[in-house]
Amino acid sequence: MPATIGHFASHDTIARRGERPTSCCLLLQGYLCWMVESESGQQITSIHVPGDMPDLQNLPAPQLQYDLVALGPVVVAFVPHAFFRELNASSPRLSRALSLLALADVSCLRNWIFNLGTRDALARVAHLLCELTVRLRVVGLAKDFTFASPFTQSDLAAACAISAVHANRTIQELRRRSLVQWHSKTIAVADWAGLVQLARFRPDYLGLRDPSMLDGPQTGQFAAQLSA
Repeated sequence: MPATIGHFASHDTIARRGERPTSCCLLLQGYLCWMVESESGQQITSIHVPGDMPDLQNLPAPQLQYDLVALGPVVVAFVPHAFFRELNASSPRLSRALSLLALADVSCLRNWIFNLGTRDALARVAHLLCELTVRLRVVGLAKDFTFASPFTQSDLAAACAISAVHANRTIQELRRRSLVQWHSKTIAVADWAGLVQLARFRPDYLGLRDPSMLDGPQTGQFAAQLSA
């Protein structure tokens, strides 16, 4: 793909609301999020991991509705819209693959809304960690159920619609239950089955093909049964 590589620091804005970009962003390293500012604070509406193209849906309607922001240092490749339009015209299989990527983002967004609207703070955070763990395992970045943390406490609060103080208490409770080991820059899932059960996490909305991504420490057949 023709691309321009960009390096950004934590909380840099990659693309701003109201802009009309002419390229899509392919995330190579780090984490990105869509964020909206309001009078009451910030709200994160999705988090993206390496391999994602978070703004693929902007191909047909390029004006951005939210800010695309780095969670920690990131490396991205900016690929011209023209390349994807040519790809759609020349390859039905790749065109379908791009459509499936866009649909997966929609599915994740619906689940994100459900998570915020129906679960308490502890379950919200647990569900977010389950999702990130599985998505990172797919791209080989959480093979031992340990991964680089994208969050400050404020970021976690913005993603789960809670206060920063509540976010800190939630982290401490997950530690107390021995579900996760959370250090400043690293998250390790110590009890995958317990975290899944707390979150009521069902991964079907992610569209995974490989159920082994759900096998984790102390899991037994628990996660495999969830995916069946």
